[in-house]
Amino acid sequence: MPTSTASLRASALMLLASLIWGTAFVAQTASIGKIGPFYYTSLRFLLGAAVVLAVMALRRRPDAAAHPASTPRSLLRDGGLLGVLVAFSISLQQIGLESTTVANAGFISSLYVVLVPLLGLLWGRRVGAGVWLGALLAALGMYFLSVRSGYSVRHGDWLELGGALFISGQILLLGRVAPRHDPLQLAVVQFVVCGLLCLGAGALVETVSLEALRRAAWTIVYGGALSVGVAYTLQVVAQRDAIPAHAAVIFSMEGVFAALAAWLVLQQALDARALFGCALVFFGLVVSQLPLQALANGLSARLRHAPAPDPVDP
Repeated sequence: MPTSTASLRASALMLLASLIWGTAFVAQTASIGKIGPFYYTSLRFLLGAAVVLAVMALRRRPDAAAHPASTPRSLLRDGGLLGVLVAFSISLQQIGLESTTVANAGFISSLYVVLVPLLGLLWGRRVGAGVWLGALLAALGMYFLSVRSGYSVRHGDWLELGGALFISGQILLLGRVAPRHDPLQLAVVQFVVCGLLCLGAGALVETVSLEALRRAAWTIVYGGALSVGVAYTLQVVAQRDAIPAHAAVIFSMEGVFAALAAWLVLQQALDARALFGCALVFFGLVVSQLPLQALANGLSARLRHAPAPDPVDP
């Protein structure tokens, strides 16, 4: 089990990653119509891999003794599987957007906050009452933040749900394999595999030109250097010391940061309903940090051992 200091550090890193992912929503929105989603995803993940490789070139050689379970074969296996999960998740989300609304996609994609602890039960990963309550509050908050009146299930919603399942698998798997490997090496393998898979898909179904690359250059640089190179690497580092279900609750703050970034940069509306949703997500994050069971047990023990009141004279 991670120490309280390590857990607090991991939470701070995951919150920073959520902030970067949320603000990257602006770049992702700006890329629509300029470059296909597969090429956009592939280029930003390959750029993210290049950023991490540059950092690795500047640091001291990692101590192999710190990760005795890591071998080139296991690194390629674990990082490759993570890259496949990310590629499928992002691809299903992008394709689903073509046949559903942004509101539906935003809400359904965020359901990983509940799917992670549910799927974790299959791996024997039980979590406390605080994490469950925090996850439910975060999911409810994303509903208020994303969904408006006239909600109806669309064909693309099933693809969005598939994307949420794949990203849930990625969070769970990363929680298991991250402690085994050097985080930068694991991140690079994940990024390269995802980038190459999406590049192959783009070559099959999309077209690209130098003009399209020029128009989308800043969105690729921002999405690649920060959203992938920094934020996804922070996820790998942080999840060495984090419970996957707890991580999912923190990552749900991405939706809040995305809404705030859209309001500040894109001048999109942020009404009272959306603000209430943001507050619920934040409250869910706070609740997930609280050891509710331990607090309840402590209160119960104090009540049992409380001195009896003095008898009242007749």
